[in-house]
Amino acid sequence: MKAAILKSAGATPEYGDFAEPVVDEGRELVGLVAAAIHPVVRSLAAGSHYGSTDAWPLIPGVDALASTSAGALVYTGFIRPPYGTLAERMAVPSGMRFALPPGSDAVKVAAGVNPGMASWLPLSARAGEVDALGTVLILGVTGMAGTLAVQNANVLGATRVVGVGRKPAGLQRAAKLGAHLVAITADPSADATAIVDALAGTAPSIVLDFLWGVPAETAFAALARRGLEEDRANIAYVQIGAMAGAEASLPSSLLRSRRIRISGSGAGSASIADVLAQVPAYIQLIADGKVQVPTQTYPLSSIAAAWNASIESDRRIVITLPPEESSNA
Repeated sequence: MKAAILKSAGATPEYGDFAEPVVDEGRELVGLVAAAIHPVVRSLAAGSHYGSTDAWPLIPGVDALASTSAGALVYTGFIRPPYGTLAERMAVPSGMRFALPPGSDAVKVAAGVNPGMASWLPLSARAGEVDALGTVLILGVTGMAGTLAVQNANVLGATRVVGVGRKPAGLQRAAKLGAHLVAITADPSADATAIVDALAGTAPSIVLDFLWGVPAETAFAALARRGLEEDRANIAYVQIGAMAGAEASLPSSLLRSRRIRISGSGAGSASIADVLAQVPAYIQLIADGKVQVPTQTYPLSSIAAAWNASIESDRRIVITLPPEESSNA
């Protein structure tokens, strides 16, 4: 079958022939309709993600919209390495597939579920813990996950969304969605003051951190408080990504002076059952147009160009399989 083939860490995938997937018991063969190149796809392929197998050659890709043998469109994933979703066919767990609502845009669903669920899970969990979601602080608002986080927060009733980021186009997009913006500069102290101003005297109910590194340290400074009285805030700080660095220094005084809980949200820390339980609801949000997902498509045969475009594009790059590129198993 034809597939995107990555021959070594850090390489660009090539379009070529790869062995057909083995369909073991409990799995079924499905055909590619659309699969996105998410940041996690790139980091897994590069061997820099904690979930990487460090074995090549491989087919990248973590999730996809696929067609079953009966012709049904389903969202699916959990492909066993060295296989991935950027291929004509894939063997997926029989129980890991979600039907699309009528009228759904397969490309939008393929592009939006992975980055959207990154914030939907902690936001919806937090909304269930508090009377009102209140203020949401997003570090890394200019990426696709950040853009969807703003929309997710709005859907869940946030009263104020503060977005922190660097890229002007992404900041502008977040502003149109109603976020109060903080543009990252070269001065962390000034950035911390800007975050305080944007919070407008309120403590965030939840912080969604897609950046870590120096921006996280800047946020810690912005959240600092002085005094011995009991903290009336109740902050959930959720570390989701590390686009700005793998390490951040956490002041001990922040943990002692604030009512704050710092946790991570990722493939190893979240319950798979909890994640899968939320997938149908999020697919429905995309299908209903309650969250907008900017996309750009490339055919599978143009994987090299698509891979390079995914580095800087402000749209989620989605690989499709045109009829002329499809072959029989």
